[in-house]
Amino acid sequence: MKIIILTQYYLPEIGAPQARLSELAKHFSKLGNEVTILTAMPNYPTGYIFEGYGGLSMTEKIDNINIIRSFIFPSKSVKIIPRLMNYFSFVISSTIIGLIKLSRGGLLIVESPPLLLGISGYLLKLFKNYKLIFNVSDLWPDSAVQLGILKKGNILNLSLKLEKFCYKKSWLVTGQSREIVSNIKSRYPKIETYRFSNGVNTDMFHPRKKTLILDQWSSRKQIKIIYAGLFGIAQGLDQILLSAKILKDENIQIILIGDGPEKDNLDDLKSKLDLKNISFVAPQKRDKIPELLASADIGLVCLKKHIPGAVPSKLYEAMASGLPVIMIGEGEPSEIVSKNNCGISVKPGDPNKIADAMRKLSSDPNLRNEMRSSSRKVAVREFNRSTILEQFYDYLKKKSDY
Repeated sequence: MKIIILTQYYLPEIGAPQARLSELAKHFSKLGNEVTILTAMPNYPTGYIFEGYGGLSMTEKIDNINIIRSFIFPSKSVKIIPRLMNYFSFVISSTIIGLIKLSRGGLLIVESPPLLLGISGYLLKLFKNYKLIFNVSDLWPDSAVQLGILKKGNILNLSLKLEKFCYKKSWLVTGQSREIVSNIKSRYPKIETYRFSNGVNTDMFHPRKKTLILDQWSSRKQIKIIYAGLFGIAQGLDQILLSAKILKDENIQIILIGDGPEKDNLDDLKSKLDLKNISFVAPQKRDKIPELLASADIGLVCLKKHIPGAVPSKLYEAMASGLPVIMIGEGEPSEIVSKNNCGISVKPGDPNKIADAMRKLSSDPNLRNEMRSSSRKVAVREFNRSTILEQFYDYLKKKSDY
């Protein structure tokens, strides 16, 4: 098969889509398929083009996969105009560069969000004779409405029409959670859907990778609680800082690793609350994340509010690393944690209950060990990315008749 993956986010950036799509590309390539990535100049989450990249277009190879890159207006601003400039710049450049550099025929997998990338995907499908697979990692515009980014009005109406258009023009719509697939299927029952979970590389993320690496940020505290990921609106990390204030006299250090549009606000809040039990750490290379997670005592996965369909990949990575998880959220991710005894679920927006969960796990090593074991077993049994990729490939091969 010939497979093109169109995504705004890819290596050497770090993040959920970058990791998932790179492993998808490597898996398909090893099976003898011709795989090409059409993506933007790397800039996420810093909002600056990475050193060594730039211009209108360039090509390279990562993991022996052909990468075609095109121009993007870099920004990590949460304001609507810079965000739209960021999205539209890549929609336009990827369409032009794709029409020039991509060959005809094959499967085109489009990663959403951003939803706007569906425009580029459709045009490439039209002119290059691709079978369009629209992969929904977050339900947009629903998620944007939930987070207060979009209000009722013309922009929301146009977004809903674009969402419907993207689904209707796709050969297949994939969703990364049961809630996403169920939501799409309930609104568009005739559309072919497939659950394509994020999952986790359970060989890469493993308890055996535990070291003393976190001691440099632990302020000599005994219990180390870790979050590694985006500092964005959807994560609502301010509630972690408010919980830290309640726990200021406990033998707990909360280590937050990453960057993003909310980083400056979080810095200001940390200073305002005079928090010594919070450590901010700059983004780390992808190959360091397994060691960082395995070296913690407790994992944190945080959402600002219930976002239907959202199951952060950080949850799977923490579970595979053998961590008891404090899941701040509702819906599917909370169900995974509670049903499988992998940690404690807390509804968003309640710093007191978040602090209670941290205190409970920190003070009970037997409970932590019990949940560690459950987390690892469930990750291997249900969310092993290798198995997920094999099943997805078999499905595509059968459906496409290649």
